[in-house]
Amino acid sequence: MSISIDQIIERIDTMTIMEVNELVKKIEDKYGVSAAPVAAAAGPAAAGAAPVEEKTEFTVILKDVPADKKIAIIKEVRAITSLGLKEAKDLVEAAPKEVVKDVAKDEADKVKKQLEAAGATVEVQ
Repeated sequence: MSISIDQIIERIDTMTIMEVNELVKKIEDKYGVSAAPVAAAAGPAAAGAAPVEEKTEFTVILKDVPADKKIAIIKEVRAITSLGLKEAKDLVEAAPKEVVKDVAKDEADKVKKQLEAAGATVEVQ
């Protein structure tokens, strides 16, 4: 009975890391080879298989509002969020508070710059 390479790969896919590690050690011992070059080549492939997800949605948080800049910041919050005067004032007075949520990075940076230009302390998460 002959086993194909595809069948071997499928079997390796079902193995635990401990089992794969043991397999590699046995292959190294039996054939007198080292897996170091293979591991180096497999490193980037493994990274490609499970890439770190880049954050795509950001929240802009109004952290601090200086008393002398409050009116300018309320105006910016109204322009950014389309809130009414009372709602914008309540949001600014309740700092730290989310101004916008789940927006793209460029939009979050734009909002941050607008609020900082008005005098607010802002954080993007």
